This record gives sequence, structure tokens and C-alpha cells, in this order.
Amino acid sequence: MKRVTLLCGLLLALTATVASAAGVGLRWKSCNSDPASQINQNFACNSNTAPASVLVGSFTLGAAGLAQASGNEVVIDLASAGSTLPAWWQFKNPGTCRGAAMTMNFVGPAACLDWALGAASGGLGAYNIGQRGPNTARVVAALAVTPDNLQDLGGGQEYFSFNLQINNTKTVGTGSCAGCQTPVCIVFSSINLTTPVLANNIKLTGSESGADGDFATWQGGVGVVVGPYPGGNGGSGCGGATPTQNKTWGAVKSMYHN
Repeated sequence: MKRVTLLCGLLLALTATVASAAGVGLRWKSCNSDPASQINQNFACNSNTAPASVLVGSFTLGAAGLAQASGNEVVIDLASAGSTLPAWWQFKNPGTCRGAAMTMNFVGPAACLDWALGAASGGLGAYNIGQRGPNTARVVAALAVTPDNLQDLGGGQEYFSFNLQINNTKTVGTGSCAGCQTPVCIVFSSINLTTPVLANNIKLTGSESGADGDFATWQGGVGVVVGPYPGGNGGSGCGGATPTQNKTWGAVKSMYHN
């Protein structure tokens, strides 16, 4: 009986692994779970007026969910394949080459549920170039709902958080900014889900789906590392996707075979 109980418990754990885990998601065009989304975005860098590229951020809570969610505090780190961040990827700050080329909005795709049901407002707070090395930048953003629009969020549901939109101004021609063709790794580092009670806030890090759910690449930026973290405790980056390995019933039984 003990063996049967242990095996059943392990099977439940394996089933939970297959389902969405608590964490964050980042993809081009749509939410992580949408088959139409893309992990990589290639652009020929031949137009200033081509449609903007859109990164979609999402998150999944653990089984307990979160009551009275009021906002999202977002941190995204990126790094280029090179010793310094190209001018094409320098945004927001005074004097940067493409100061207004990165924007944020909160109109989600139909593929996943908007946590705020259309009631969120906010935007980019900072774009810190060199945060984790001369070839890096950190995006800091926040969004929130009014006190009469607090949301009770369920566990295991992928929720839309934001669109990070990058347009193509100053890509070619006079006054253009170099570096559009440079591969870049973009990591959704964390999201802090806020509530009116500080102690109830939940901070999520890591992928909500598979080994690669929390990052996206530009021009094939696989292998680019975003780091090191302050204090020298390693870094993160855009590795290759690792297929999920599901153990068979036979493999589970063999673990407990006398």
C-alpha cells in the first residue's frame, strides 16, 4: 500500500510538471501559449516604416492564485552580441539614438486573458543602459488598476501583462542608428504582482512554460548571456530550447523496483 501511495504521489507531481508552472512568459506577437507566437524575431533592417515588432509579456500564478491584484512591476533585461549595446537598441534616455522607438501598451491579444480586463494603465519607468555590463540594458515598467478594479486571479491561468513595442525609425538612411542586425537576447527577469497589502504581493521569476518560456531573441540571439547579476552570482541568457521529458509509467515503476 505504501508503494502504491508513493507511486500515485509521484504521478501527480509529474502531471503538475507538464501543466503550466508559476512564472513568466515572453514571446513576439502573442502570448507564450499561443502557437502563433514566436521566440525569435528576424528583421531585414531595410525600412524605417515597417510594422513595429511587439514583445508580449505574460505570467502564470501557482495554484493559490492571488486575491485583489492591483498592479504589475516589470523588469526585463537584454544584452547584445558584442562588447557594447548598439545605438539601434538605445532608447528613452536623453541623447540616445532612438529615444522614442520603444513604447509599452496594455491591449492584450485574444489568445490569453488580460489580468486587468482592460483597466490597466502605466508605462515605461526606466531604460537603464549598462545595468549589467556595457552591452546590456534593463527595462523597468509598472502598470496598475484603480482601487475599484482590483482583480482576483486564479492559479494555472496564463495572464497577459504588457506589450513592449519596438518600431523601426532611424534604421536606414540619413541619421540612421547602427546595430539593427546585431543579435540580442531579451529576458523577462521578474514581475511583482502587487496588492493593497504589501505582505500579499507575489514576485514571479523563471519560465512559466518549458526551458525557454521567459526569453525571446532578436536576429537569432541564442547563446547571448545577460549578466552577470550584481554581486557576481552568475547570469542568465538565451539558451536553446530544451524539450520537456515526460517519464513513462514504466520508468516511474523502475524507480521503486526491489
